[in-house]
Amino acid sequence: MPKWDEVGDTLCPVARTAAIVGDRWTILIIRELFMGSTRFDDLQAQTGATAQMLVARLRRLETDGMVERRAYRCRPVRHEYHLTRIGGEFYPVILALRAWGETWCKGAGEPLAVRITHRKCGGEVGLDGACLTCHEAVSRSDMDAQQTPEYAGERRRRHEAFRAQAKTAVG
Repeated sequence: MPKWDEVGDTLCPVARTAAIVGDRWTILIIRELFMGSTRFDDLQAQTGATAQMLVARLRRLETDGMVERRAYRCRPVRHEYHLTRIGGEFYPVILALRAWGETWCKGAGEPLAVRITHRKCGGEVGLDGACLTCHEAVSRSDMDAQQTPEYAGERRRRHEAFRAQAKTAVG
């Protein structure tokens, strides 16, 4: 049963959406799935969620129809996580959160985390979703996203720290 049923007797789509994706960990998991991270360890390294929290959020997203699990190894069984059609339709919300965060949650001079280009003309896509070169509104299927060197380095450091911590815990 979808989690939005927990909000009671309301037709409010904001309340229903918040019931599904209304916490930091869930939003970060969805961000990672859009960025191509599909394996548990990668999701954990990039979100900073504990294993228990990540399991709970992934199960919830699966129950709510946003994510599906796919086995990629049989012995031992290992799964990847992929956005469903419903999950994929959440992309404009991620873009809106990105635009708001780039505008209001950064200090002066801090670089963008991700640059988005318009496949059709090669121009950069602004935070409003329009191409800065040809001024067209750009759909997800016509965008290419590239991490800036600063953000790629941050993600690499997070991944390396996660791996080092995992080695320490095992050894």
